[in-house]
Amino acid sequence: MKRLILFLIGCLTFVNTNVIAQNHPILKTKIYPPKAKKIAKELKAHNDVRIDDYYWLNDRENPEVIKYLDQENEYNEQMTAHTKQFQADLFDEMKARIKEDDSSVPYKLNGYWYLTRFEKGKDYPIYSRKKESLDAPEEILFDVNEMAEGHEYYSLGGLNVSSDNKLMAFGVDTVSRRKYTIQVKNLETGEILKEKIKTTTGGSTWANDNKTLFYTKKDDKTLRSNQIYKHVLGTSTKEDQLVFEEEDETYNTYIYKSKSKKYLVIGCHSTLTSEFRILEADNPNGEFRIVQARERGLEYGLTHFEDSFYILTNKDGATNFKLMKTPVDNTGQENWVEVIPHRDDYLLEDIDIFEHYLVISERNEGLNKIKITKWHSDESYYLPFDNETYTAYTSINPDFDTDILRYTYNSLNNPTAVIDFNMATKEKVVLKEQEVIGGEFKKENYTTERIWATSEDGTKIPISLVYRKDLKKDGANPLLQYAYGSYGSTIDPYFSSVRLSLLDRGFIYAIAHIRGGEYLGRAWYEDGKLLRKMNTFTDFIDVSKYLIDQKYTSAEHLYAMGGSAGGLLMGAVVNIAPELYNGIIAAVPFVDVVTTMLDDSIPLTTGEYDEWGNPNEEKYYKYMLSYSPYDNVTKHNYPNMLITTGLHDSQVQYWEPAKWVARLRELKTDDNKLLFHINMDAGHGGASGRFEALKEVAEEYAFLLDLEGITE
Repeated sequence: MKRLILFLIGCLTFVNTNVIAQNHPILKTKIYPPKAKKIAKELKAHNDVRIDDYYWLNDRENPEVIKYLDQENEYNEQMTAHTKQFQADLFDEMKARIKEDDSSVPYKLNGYWYLTRFEKGKDYPIYSRKKESLDAPEEILFDVNEMAEGHEYYSLGGLNVSSDNKLMAFGVDTVSRRKYTIQVKNLETGEILKEKIKTTTGGSTWANDNKTLFYTKKDDKTLRSNQIYKHVLGTSTKEDQLVFEEEDETYNTYIYKSKSKKYLVIGCHSTLTSEFRILEADNPNGEFRIVQARERGLEYGLTHFEDSFYILTNKDGATNFKLMKTPVDNTGQENWVEVIPHRDDYLLEDIDIFEHYLVISERNEGLNKIKITKWHSDESYYLPFDNETYTAYTSINPDFDTDILRYTYNSLNNPTAVIDFNMATKEKVVLKEQEVIGGEFKKENYTTERIWATSEDGTKIPISLVYRKDLKKDGANPLLQYAYGSYGSTIDPYFSSVRLSLLDRGFIYAIAHIRGGEYLGRAWYEDGKLLRKMNTFTDFIDVSKYLIDQKYTSAEHLYAMGGSAGGLLMGAVVNIAPELYNGIIAAVPFVDVVTTMLDDSIPLTTGEYDEWGNPNEEKYYKYMLSYSPYDNVTKHNYPNMLITTGLHDSQVQYWEPAKWVARLRELKTDDNKLLFHINMDAGHGGASGRFEALKEVAEEYAFLLDLEGITE
């Protein structure tokens, strides 16, 4: 919990007069940052010795660690005290654009319309349904506002209704470690059954008998999803049967039901390889059988339709994937037949199958494409999109027998719209467009464009931009450059009403589509991982240089932001080219790469080897050591920096940014701000409430605007 401290210099017990002092802009007195004690620890690997003076921070049960984190929070409060009212104003401003009494577009499943809505003044959703007609009485499934009472953090997920519509399984996490407890609600009586299944992913799948529930357990320490269990309602969870265990520590496992409702599917995946097992959903006590045994480097996914499985795969060097099919009773890859061939210029991302149509989600030159093909016909066409800064994707489409495709569209200056498209008549109906309330937003007031920078190796790097149309490119504009650049995760251009608080104060917002994502296809990802990871960092830097060169901004007004693996990007960038940026925001940053990847007891580590490399092999150790932000902090000037984390983070442990901040405080040679905010109640995703998260955004925006001298 944050603490707002009214301080006197004499009561700052953590002051160390040998560290750089900061001048408080209001009180004009010195505030001293905390200084973590140093306890040297030798870390040895491959005849190399590293000294980690802050390794001791890796213990959230140590009172000294909590004390230090509290001191960092107190220092952050003091250094930002002059912006507190501005933060509150920004929060109110951002919240005021959001329709509080809002609801989702309903979708129909098995005779019921399901919807999610919010009520004014409340932080959490209400899940409900209506039988057959939207005019029918509303049946409240879960009011999360009531369920979350008394909890600092509350996450409800994995909602899963039985095929007879009488039972709903759900998962709850009240710590933010992503360890969910599964329970079941009787929708006829409103009773929540006594069974509690702990340490799960939260997701589950009903067999067609409406009493057998399959779920995924996590390892309590590493948090790896490694076991599939079967629970029968009315029995003790101690009697649950282990159906499958993934013993390879580099893999995770999960279970789901096919859209056709005919098959239960167990999936196993690592970064490079996948494997599936199937069982008829009418036969929950049967034995799962392998579709295609794992082969390193072979990735595939499957969708059931009629007497075939349609398989999206990279088989035979199909880097950008191709579509194949195989009979349901003869699923080995020797039986796979090509349906859509591999193409060098199109990334095949996903498919949606309907009774009369196959819908293909592709990416060409970075842009989302949705292609509709009629079965047993040569008829096919693409949905039309008319700019280069949009995001479009198929939405919830649970029905087979329909001509209606539901998809979602938005762009950097166009709010999110949910659209029903009739694939037979080609007519579309906009069911809902995100409402930006307050009456001030007009999409035509903003300009969007896509430009291309050239990297140091000659590669063209795309950049998506949005800014007010009256802006002049004179080098004086503040610009926030964002990127992620790992795991093949693509950051598409998307609309944000929250972002308007920057744009309307003169900021340009730029998304750098750097290597390590899949914006330009699978090869774009492959060229930004493992022993080519440095391309991710240099691409980002080269985009910054280009934006400065083209006078969108200047080094005095350029800011960068990234979170998680994007926080690693921020850490590498400020070590390599700190002079390009006036400020950096690193959220839940993965910055202690080598030490974390050498510790297979830390959650998620072993599953990351194919992304970063296994440092138990010397070549990967040396390469990741060359860019690991924590290991490469040196005595030089760093930009102003805001670093955030959560004490209970399950993805990037809090001690990574804590150690990084401590080393930065020790070695940096400038007087620039270095602020560290630890959410003591949350994890990787931050606060759980709908509007609580806006307070964190307000803090980040106030940090940037304060550096620009913008105070209102």
